[in-house]
Amino acid sequence: MSEQGSGLPDGAWPRLHDACRRLGRLLVHVLFRVRVHRGELIPRTGPLVLVSNHTAFLDGPVLFCVLRRRSVFLVKHENYRGPLGRFLRRLGQLPVRRGAPDRTPLLTAVHLLRSGGVVAVFPEGTRGTGEVVKAQHGAAWLARSGEALVLPVACRGIRRPPGSWPRFRPRVDVLVGEPFAVPVGKGRVVLAAATERVRSELSGLVSELDRLLAGELGAPKKAKGDRA
Repeated sequence: MSEQGSGLPDGAWPRLHDACRRLGRLLVHVLFRVRVHRGELIPRTGPLVLVSNHTAFLDGPVLFCVLRRRSVFLVKHENYRGPLGRFLRRLGQLPVRRGAPDRTPLLTAVHLLRSGGVVAVFPEGTRGTGEVVKAQHGAAWLARSGEALVLPVACRGIRRPPGSWPRFRPRVDVLVGEPFAVPVGKGRVVLAAATERVRSELSGLVSELDRLLAGELGAPKKAKGDRA
């Protein structure tokens, strides 16, 4: 059983969770050149629904490792088979069935949020190019039901461009946005407005990161002797 107030669901092992984050952080920095921009915007306490764009399988593991707080990711149910499934449960991650009503993990996530935890969601629902042109209702519903702020996080660099060769230690950029509250109230209209707020904030953050990276690529290189 998980410890009371651990921020993890029952059955999780908090010490395993923390050890995997520490070890994973080292591994991530071996495999990638990771830069976290505006990491100081991540609240150190309080309930958070972290939302991020989704372009590659490793998005979740990388974010799990670079975050400075315990976090519970909603992971597709197909990954919960055999030893990997048992490991994910001990790690404190929640299985969800895509395209099917499955309230148990969502209610568990709400309980964790009301206890001050962090729940991470990819609102697009599946991997794509990461511009967040659409979003499902889950993230907004969790934020509203769990009385949590939404923390948008944009990530670029993990997905290998189609047709390109494998890269050695590719650069990965993670841009953290300002936490915000979604509209409160009941009904589908309010939920739709909250979902659009989540989508637009995250999409805008992805665009901001893309502009930042494009600006760096287009900036002239400094000659030797130039001051930083």
